[in-house]
Amino acid sequence: MAFRLFRFKSCLLHLACTLCCVWLCSCASPEIAGEHTGVSHATLLSLEEKEGYTQATLSDGFAQGGRTQIYLLVPRDAPIPENLPEGTVLRTPLRRVVACQSVHAALLFDLGASQSIVGLCDTDYIIDSRLQSLLRSGKAKDMGASYAPDAERLAATRPEAIITSPIEGVSLQSLAQLGVPVIACADYMERSALGRAEWVKFFGLLTGESARADSLFSVVSAAYDSLSTAAHQAAKRPRYISDRAQGSTWLMPGSDSFLAKLYADAGADYVFKDKKGAGSVSLPLETVVAKGNEPDIWLIKYGAKQSLSYDALASELTVYRSLRPWRERRIFVCNTLAVPYYEETPFRPDLLLRDMVKIFHPEVLPHHHLRYYAPLP
Repeated sequence: MAFRLFRFKSCLLHLACTLCCVWLCSCASPEIAGEHTGVSHATLLSLEEKEGYTQATLSDGFAQGGRTQIYLLVPRDAPIPENLPEGTVLRTPLRRVVACQSVHAALLFDLGASQSIVGLCDTDYIIDSRLQSLLRSGKAKDMGASYAPDAERLAATRPEAIITSPIEGVSLQSLAQLGVPVIACADYMERSALGRAEWVKFFGLLTGESARADSLFSVVSAAYDSLSTAAHQAAKRPRYISDRAQGSTWLMPGSDSFLAKLYADAGADYVFKDKKGAGSVSLPLETVVAKGNEPDIWLIKYGAKQSLSYDALASELTVYRSLRPWRERRIFVCNTLAVPYYEETPFRPDLLLRDMVKIFHPEVLPHHHLRYYAPLP
């Protein structure tokens, strides 16, 4: 999406978390989607079948200094074709993988490829019980911080690839120097929730589970479209703001980000829809306060051992009391240290959309119980 706004340290350590956090990067996304591979929503991913291999082209989506990586996926039981183009050769299915972000590790579980996970990073931030079990059993080792894995542990684990999420301005050179192929997946920079979810097809190729990946995406996209259609039949479109101030600024999703578009698909209007950006945008605190009477709903994601409350929120910043959602008690929160938001929602946006439709249009889903969000007590 977390990347996810969140403390910067949390975003670095748990990007999926952060991912969310995924929305720390404000940038434009070049469209490179392949026309002949079945990739229809993703704009930063191209998959092209060649003779004897699949060429995967991944863009990090950064407007300036952006990079495109080419991976050549050759079946493990087949000879390496001659005259391969420039790119990183990966023998598939991958058998030993270090996942720097838990969101990608959780996806490997969903694809039935958990046996390939031999290392995890940022383990203090992992919520998914399946990943915690891998660590407790010793099947997966703690590799340390995601952007500075422990070299000794990595060498002892002998992974075939490191899967990570690039962040604008953060170099992956230290990972590259470890001598293991680095797969840089900027799925969190996609401009739509289904665009991000469609990256499951790339992971299906990496794990030898393409059929399962295609099936999962079909289920997700059908459920997502059905929910969005129902939400847009509602009579009203409530207005919203999200996250909270960090000092004198307030970071919110850019209106071009997949998260803002997911909220729009849930039948809501963004108070700051004029603030463009595929990642996050930084607004002066006074700009948000000046529009404090406009939002109907306020959405907050946070990660803390103690639950947030109206009084605790106001004690952070008294000006929160002037915002209409605070006055009318229409704030919904997601504690990312209590629910597996970051592990689940990036590749199951239909689950998050269901929560959003329930919040914005409770009459559309009268029997749904919120999975990630809850009314602020």
